[in-house]
Amino acid sequence: MGKRYSILIVVSVFTISLLSTSCLSGQEKVSQTGAEENYQSYCVTCHGTTVVGGMAQSLFDGIWQFGDGAGYVRRNIMFGIPHIGMPSYEKTLSEKEIRAIVDYLYDAEKAGGAKKPEPSTMLETMDYEMQLDIWADDLKIPWAIVFLNKDTALFTEREGNLRMVVNDELIGKSVKGTPEVLHEGQGGLMDVNIDPEYASNGWVYLAYSHALEKKQGEKRPGAMTRVVRGRIRNMEWVDEQVLYEAPHETYRTTRHHYGCRIVFDQKGYMYFSIGERGAQDQAQDPERPNGKIHRIYPDGKVPSDNPYRDVGLPTLYTLGNRNPQGISVHPLTDEIWAAEHGPLGGDELNLIQKGKNYGWPVITYGKNYNGTTITDLTRKEGYEQPALYWKPSIAVCGIEFYQGEAFSLWENKLLVTALKYEEVRLLDIVDDRVLHQQVILKNAGRVRDAGMDPAGNIYVVLNKPDRIIKLSPLE
Repeated sequence: MGKRYSILIVVSVFTISLLSTSCLSGQEKVSQTGAEENYQSYCVTCHGTTVVGGMAQSLFDGIWQFGDGAGYVRRNIMFGIPHIGMPSYEKTLSEKEIRAIVDYLYDAEKAGGAKKPEPSTMLETMDYEMQLDIWADDLKIPWAIVFLNKDTALFTEREGNLRMVVNDELIGKSVKGTPEVLHEGQGGLMDVNIDPEYASNGWVYLAYSHALEKKQGEKRPGAMTRVVRGRIRNMEWVDEQVLYEAPHETYRTTRHHYGCRIVFDQKGYMYFSIGERGAQDQAQDPERPNGKIHRIYPDGKVPSDNPYRDVGLPTLYTLGNRNPQGISVHPLTDEIWAAEHGPLGGDELNLIQKGKNYGWPVITYGKNYNGTTITDLTRKEGYEQPALYWKPSIAVCGIEFYQGEAFSLWENKLLVTALKYEEVRLLDIVDDRVLHQQVILKNAGRVRDAGMDPAGNIYVVLNKPDRIIKLSPLE
């Protein structure tokens, strides 16, 4: 807890030529067939003959600015990153050749001992110099964070643990008796939030993947996002109430796109999201829970004026939301904003309004991951346009409107996290327009969520490495 690292300036000093691999031996030896020749033919102009960079970034320093992982790198080569000048090679190289180049780069990186550096303890933004501290480390896929008060925070680990930090010290054991989750694929224990009246009622809210008993012949059980609330007494989960459980006939056996975030507005409503579970057309079906944002009261009761009560599930508030993993309520306007994953491109930030249809998959700015077309339409009457979309996808995740004294210039601006691009962005929003965005954190890890303590210090939930870091004004 509270561990700090020295400032590390990353300088690429590798001079290993991949044309000659005499420094490698045995299983570490980089393949010299095909992949190296294609690298020298198509990549060397920008990335250099020794893969340590030239006009473009080094591919040999452990840092992948646009997605670390073979799948991300393959797609970057295949479809390009046009806004930074990275061309596409889908018409020049076969998929097999691209896979070979990616394997070649990762083999070279491993053989050369390149490792992703620890982030600097000091960061500079356009408004502030910040100090970065590792606040909780060696975690198990942390997913969400919320502060109960200035001294105590809860966070979830996707495999099913609800953890507590008190006075900056991680409690060794997790809260006992929390719901059993299906930790498979993207499922598990996801969001945690507290009641707006937590100080007086103690309610804590959880969202997780709930599984049915596996049927004969099924490879995996049917599952869907479920929302509960309970209280914590002596590190035990008690008084549990199920607030939302989808009709069991709607459960799906797919492994991904569960959502989910939980927020409360000032009018007394509670909102939560459910991803479309890999069944894109069901996002348009009001009789299905997936691919939607739902609205209920904090005790689970359903508002009488919810827009789809007469034609579908009574909890539905919007349709056509692909996989919303970020929701936040504007502190001044009480508007609901949501961020959702697109496929290959087409991540969206949406102003959520009652009864609106946000288009997936009828309209989208994205493509399938293999580059094929989902639809030719990006606009159509009756479907909402996003306030902002990202193309290519940054893998947008948790969002949070900033509040606090620590970074007062950022009051009411929106923190946006990104898994693929490993970023925290700060968006300036006026009415329904995004006027500006800046990156305030980059390459510390895959960013899953961000939250604040009552003083306004920012806590960033990371995957790979699985930790939580604290951003505070530089003293």
